[in-house]
Amino acid sequence: MPLKLLFSVGLIIMTLSTPTEAKEAATSLPLCPNSPNCVSSQADSDHFIAPFKIKGKPEDAFAALKKALSEQSRTVITEASGTTLHAEATSLIFRFVDDVNAILDAESGMIQVRSASRVGYSDFGVNRRRVEALRTALQQAGAIE
Repeated sequence: MPLKLLFSVGLIIMTLSTPTEAKEAATSLPLCPNSPNCVSSQADSDHFIAPFKIKGKPEDAFAALKKALSEQSRTVITEASGTTLHAEATSLIFRFVDDVNAILDAESGMIQVRSASRVGYSDFGVNRRRVEALRTALQQAGAIE
């Protein structure tokens, strides 16, 4: 009996003292595939799209981005922290899902952004238009240049 008790207490102590993995602040967006259905402000090819240059407080600009994304039709923010977010945009007819990622780089005064189709080859420019629509909304809100 004392051995079982000792084992149980030891197991509880090990469980409680096990460090939880802290998520490091993301600094890079997922890479774009070779297909033309992705744009990223961290790409160096045909996939490149300019990052959002922040005016004012970085956290206000990031909040404005979250608001603008939530106002896009069929778009849901699935994960968000103080410096990163992931959203899913679903097409109307075929229900294809595109991933939208953003990283707040307060130090450089930029929001890095990526939008990519999960399936298929061409997106007929949908992802680029989505990011440019976000840019326009943020400019109108006075959050970015």
